[in-house]
Amino acid sequence: MASKEPDHEHREDEDAAPAEEEDTGAQIAPIIKLEEVAVSTGEENEDPMLDLKSKLYRFDKEGNQWKERGAGTVKLLKHKETGKVRLVMRQSKTLKICANHLVLPTMTVQEHAGNDKSCLWHASDYADGELKDELFCIRFASVESILQNLHANVPRSC
Repeated sequence: MASKEPDHEHREDEDAAPAEEEDTGAQIAPIIKLEEVAVSTGEENEDPMLDLKSKLYRFDKEGNQWKERGAGTVKLLKHKETGKVRLVMRQSKTLKICANHLVLPTMTVQEHAGNDKSCLWHASDYADGELKDELFCIRFASVESILQNLHANVPRSC
């Protein structure tokens, strides 16, 4: 007749702590040796004025709807020599550029339909490799994050 008692002998073996790994002193050489490569972002001669996480949308005229362009970090960069300011946004994981255009004095930025976390503007954008006039909308996590970032990065003389 089979016993209904659990088999305790097997349990003790399972509960035993795993043995510590033994250092054999063996060294494994890499198959391919990679050399360090200098990567240029194109932002080396610019100072960040704004650096925030956000979502970017563009208005699709053909479909008459907003389409997401990307989610990531938007930066306002001021060139050290010329003083020109440009907006650059890269997607979070791929770092692919989803917006890249100059900020001109003729541009107007306005709040999007009563949403204080979103802004609208028109710009000639070069993110896809060709110059196109686009209507953009950007949405930030909170108004507080915008204000904190501006206070941290805008010189006190402004």
